Amino acid sequence: MTELSWVPQSCTLPTEERPLRVAEWDALFSERLISRSRPEPLRLRLDLVAGAGVEDEVRDLVEREGCCCSFFTFEVTPGEDRVHLDIAVDQAHEAVLDAIAALTGTDGELP
Repeated sequence: MTELSWVPQSCTLPTEERPLRVAEWDALFSERLISRSRPEPLRLRLDLVAGAGVEDEVRDLVEREGCCCSFFTFEVTPGEDRVHLDIAVDQAHEAVLDAIAALTGTDGELP
């Protein structure tokens, strides 16, 4: 996700902080993402490998992301061995969700 062109104009995170935030998402996805699906056009579900502190890390990240990009709705649901992260947007921001979906790979279980 290192390309920042998908970041919408409505994001209020200072420009100089955006690469750092993108790097946080990149790290989370590369280290923890095990599957993803698009159950609805405006919702993306990501399954992350659970572990010590992972749920707290995800909650912290989505809370900060929600502060600068208020069009996102995040739902974090802990499971036995996974943390489920649902990301939803309104119709006006579907392209942002499309970009995140494309950057996280294809539907289903990941290698």
